[in-house]
Amino acid sequence: MTTTTPMLPFDLRIAKAALAAKDERLARLIEGTAEFQIEMESMDSPYEALMESIAYQSISGKAAATIFARIKALGTNGRAPTPQEMLKLRPQKLRKAGLSGAKVLAMKDLAQKTIDGVVPTLEQAQKMSDEELVERLVSVRGIGAWTVEMFLIFRLGRPDVLPIHDLGVKKGWSVTYGKKRMPKPTELLAFGERWRPYRTVASWYMWRAFERAGYKATNKISKALARKKKAKLQTAKLPRSRKGRSGPPAKSLKKV
Repeated sequence: MTTTTPMLPFDLRIAKAALAAKDERLARLIEGTAEFQIEMESMDSPYEALMESIAYQSISGKAAATIFARIKALGTNGRAPTPQEMLKLRPQKLRKAGLSGAKVLAMKDLAQKTIDGVVPTLEQAQKMSDEELVERLVSVRGIGAWTVEMFLIFRLGRPDVLPIHDLGVKKGWSVTYGKKRMPKPTELLAFGERWRPYRTVASWYMWRAFERAGYKATNKISKALARKKKAKLQTAKLPRSRKGRSGPPAKSLKKV
C-alpha cells in the first residue's frame, strides 16, 4: 500500500507547547525524542481500511499482507472487492484466500453495514466526531475500539485519541512516569485528561518511550505485576500465626 504524508489537521507546534506546559515529564520526553510524525496512510474509504484491518488481525504482518493481496485479487481494477462484490463472494472462496471463518463473517458484515450506511464514506467520516465514528464502526462484527482508534490516528490524523488498551502506550506510560506496573485502562484515561486536546500526540510519545526503553526493560513491567500477584497469593496462604508479622519476608517468599 502506498503512503502519503498530508498536512496534519492540527498545529503540531501548539500541541507540543500545550503538552509540555501541562506535564513536566512529557516535556522532557518531547525534548529528547525525535519530532512527532505520522505517515497518514493512503486515504482509502473506511470500508477498505477496516477490511484490511480485519485481514491483519491476530496474525503476522507478512502473512496478513499475503492474504490481503489475495482478497484484493478477488475485486476489480486491482482494488479490494466492493461491498456488493464482497457479499456475492462465496465463503469458501474467501476461506481459500486465507481468511478464518470468523474473518469471513466480519468482512461480510462490514460490507452489509457499508451498503446500509452504518459505515460512512471517507467524506462523511471526515465530518464526524471521534465519538460518532467509534459508535458506528464498533458495531461491525470483529471491529473493536482499538481498531477504530488506529483508523482515527493513522487514516484521519485526529489529534485527541488515547488508546487506553494499547500495550505500547501503557508500557510507555510506565517508563515515562517511573512506574513498575502498567496502568489500568480507567487509570490511563483519567491521567490522560491533562493531555487534552492533544492525546494523540501524547500517545505517540508514549510509543516512543516504549521503543526507546527496549523489550528487555519493558518486559520487566509485566513481570513485576506477576511477582506482586504471586506474593499476595503466597501471603494469603500463610498460617494465621505468620500473617501480620513485621520484619523481613520469609526465605520461602520471593521479594517483590
